[in-house]
Amino acid sequence: MRSIFLLFLLLFYSADSSGEEFFILGGAAKDNDSDDMTYAWQLEYQESLGESFAASISYLNEGHVTNHHRDGNSMQLWGKTHLLKHRLSLAAGIGPFLYFDTTSSGNGNEYVNDHGLQGILSVSATWHYRDNWLFQIRTNWVGGVSGFDTVSVITGLGYQLEAPLRAPKAADSKTKPSENEVTLFIGETIMNSFKSESSLASGIEYRQTLADHLDFSIGWLNEGNNGKLHRNGISTELWMVNDFLADKLSLGIGAGLYVTFHHDNFIPDRISHKPLAAIMTMSAGYRLNTIWGVRTSWNRIITDYDKDSDVILGGISLCF
Repeated sequence: MRSIFLLFLLLFYSADSSGEEFFILGGAAKDNDSDDMTYAWQLEYQESLGESFAASISYLNEGHVTNHHRDGNSMQLWGKTHLLKHRLSLAAGIGPFLYFDTTSSGNGNEYVNDHGLQGILSVSATWHYRDNWLFQIRTNWVGGVSGFDTVSVITGLGYQLEAPLRAPKAADSKTKPSENEVTLFIGETIMNSFKSESSLASGIEYRQTLADHLDFSIGWLNEGNNGKLHRNGISTELWMVNDFLADKLSLGIGAGLYVTFHHDNFIPDRISHKPLAAIMTMSAGYRLNTIWGVRTSWNRIITDYDKDSDVILGGISLCF
């Protein structure tokens, strides 16, 4: 886990001297154990580390195969080469894949939420259009001791948020963004079950900038009531963030603790004594002006009692 954290730091703290790219990809995946075919899609943020290397953080959804609904997050180091006057880039990346699998239970329960760590190996080809647009095709191999092995082939578009620097960076004359933000959220909770029960969600979050690329947040999250789960609580997270487009756009990934309060009409006794869960969040914020902004966040609630959920939120931010 220490090596994963170091890679995480490297990715964001290299942002002042590298190029940044964001990709949305989709295609097909195959479970190598059962030969089942399904869909796959991926979101990825990639940071250049000089001319020949890069690091990335991504979300990979491997679709639905028999008895498995699996997705997860990966961090990869890449080696790359450039052809045709930098119009074509070929790359190979490797790293850990933290998966979340909704799978069948052998103990009489409807399902279980299985978490584990595998490896991911990727090969990609990226064509660089004008105006910062990118086209990429890639294949991912996911495998390891735990879980099941998959291979996926996906393609899609990317955008170069910042070009790689080929000369020393000029002095930054941008106005420093506000260090405090309060956001009111509304959205949807989706249970990580085979039926994907959903409910209306809401929340409020206070966010503070601690240092360059480092934020802290505390918030109240109401996951609603879907008939299977009625839960809310207090979340605290540390964030790695990066700003683009003259500090108007902010992208970040956070992780922390979620202190939960269950409404026990739907919760067995074994759960009511487990108030702590983990939370991981991908978030994007955009400054409309010096005071107001908008933010969207995708929260993954991670439990050890088979009540994982996704809470997808959007809201209005007050910046000061």
